[in-house]
Amino acid sequence: MTLWITGEPAADELLSTDPFALLVGMLLDQQYPMEAAFAGPWKLRERMGDLDPHVIADADPEEFVALCTTPPAVHRYPGSMAARIQAVARAVVEEYHGDAARIWTHGDPDGATVLRRLKALPGFGDQKARIFLALLGKQLGVEPLGWREAAGAYGEDGSRRSIADVTDPTSLAEVRATKKAAKAAAKAG
Repeated sequence: MTLWITGEPAADELLSTDPFALLVGMLLDQQYPMEAAFAGPWKLRERMGDLDPHVIADADPEEFVALCTTPPAVHRYPGSMAARIQAVARAVVEEYHGDAARIWTHGDPDGATVLRRLKALPGFGDQKARIFLALLGKQLGVEPLGWREAAGAYGEDGSRRSIADVTDPTSLAEVRATKKAAKAAAKAG
């Protein structure tokens, strides 16, 4: 299944076929429009020719920052995100032999284990890890035992809370409306 996240077919194809690209897209999904954040891995691959975690982990940090800041930048804050991308790449190389999919496949983990592994990654807090777990389950068929419970509200069937629920322009608008309403409720409360 090809994901619909960015609206750009080549970027969405990369996210659908490269687990590390999807992980980096999720990392970039903060303080930046969702579809632009998830297009970041495609921009990197276009500039580097590949999106190999080993290459990114070993890249000179200053050169990698320059790569991330080249217009169009990979994120609103490309310098700090370049460091986070390299940190995640190093974690994937060191902990999962360069294969991001091992985070959710190695040892046939249950949902709680996948959540714990995601939360251990640099830049992945509880909420981001739960959203990513929901994205894996809802859209990629990665459904370890207990994944919905581990994902919390993000795992609810039919919800429109996060990128895990975006499958087309209509669902993207629904997720945005839900987020806007939640922010308004938080300010009023």
